[in-house]
Amino acid sequence: MRIAIVNDLAMARESLRRIILSVPGHEIAWMARDGDEAVKKSAADVPDLILMDLMMPVMDGVEATRRIMTQSPCPILVVTATVNSNAAKVFEAMGHGALDAVTIPMMGSGTEAQRSRYVLLRKIHIIAKLGGFCPEKKLEMLGFAPVPLIVIGSSTGGPRALAEVISGLPADFGAAIAIVQHVDERFSAGLANWLDAQTPLQVQLVPEGGRPRINTIYVAGTNDHLIFTSALTFSYTSEAGDTPFRPSVDVFFKSIARHWPSPGREARDERREACTGHPPPLARRPSSSSANIAILLTGMGRDGAEGLAALRQAGWHTIAQDKASSVVYGMPKAAKDLGAAVEILSIRDIGPAILSRMKIED
Repeated sequence: MRIAIVNDLAMARESLRRIILSVPGHEIAWMARDGDEAVKKSAADVPDLILMDLMMPVMDGVEATRRIMTQSPCPILVVTATVNSNAAKVFEAMGHGALDAVTIPMMGSGTEAQRSRYVLLRKIHIIAKLGGFCPEKKLEMLGFAPVPLIVIGSSTGGPRALAEVISGLPADFGAAIAIVQHVDERFSAGLANWLDAQTPLQVQLVPEGGRPRINTIYVAGTNDHLIFTSALTFSYTSEAGDTPFRPSVDVFFKSIARHWPSPGREARDERREACTGHPPPLARRPSSSSANIAILLTGMGRDGAEGLAALRQAGWHTIAQDKASSVVYGMPKAAKDLGAAVEILSIRDIGPAILSRMKIED
């Protein structure tokens, strides 16, 4: 569960951070020092739960709760110094959509401190158990239905390979495409313009905070790493661990595997049962979300191989370019060696394979 912390006191933020990370499966999405910062961060990256303080400078927790539940709704738990003395503001925040309230845990190792930490973690557990962060529910709150998505990573020899793949796709083929090509940001706009001339589809640079639209191709546009947030919006980040590639295909693919609803039937069934309590039907025709495809093209090194494997594990249909048609058989070879690719195809066959997958209908 990805949890955000909003509190103006550094000591309180650190205490809450340690408590959250003490539970396996919990992680920190982000931290904010006041309500205004929380509203902005939530719009860029919607967490599974926000721990919201009430009394803060710039913008208090009541107004922050109101704005977040209007603009980028997600479960909010009020965590304040004393619930009783702030009862009026607690009820006001709950009137705007906060789920519950709890007193901020005490620091120390005594019995009362341990009990206060237990109360907080118990509240978090209940919210999780009730399905407050199930993907379908979150997306329904955000008013966004994921579109069929095709993601492509490429490097050396990539521009020509990309042109080969997209040139045969019709203008109304019914999916969005997102591309990460190893290229300096000074040339990304030129790459997008050049690709735009190779296809009837619209090609543009990825907009910060935007969401993919069908029949549009998006090209990563900066030296920062392209990612999908939990709100299924595009974003850029400079933080990605130890990787020499910018933008990194692995970073992008792994963010998709983490946040984009899995197209795999079993994964969809598990999410549906977890969120609704109802088991899946015994049989179902293939879903159009089966058209979600991840592709790794020619390039030096191993970038994208692990990300492709993560997407295959998440239920995506994965393709790697073959050796004969690759300018440099590094990235797709690494994917093949990891067993990350469902298919190994010549560059001339990848476009037709996309169209074949798109014929799967509900």
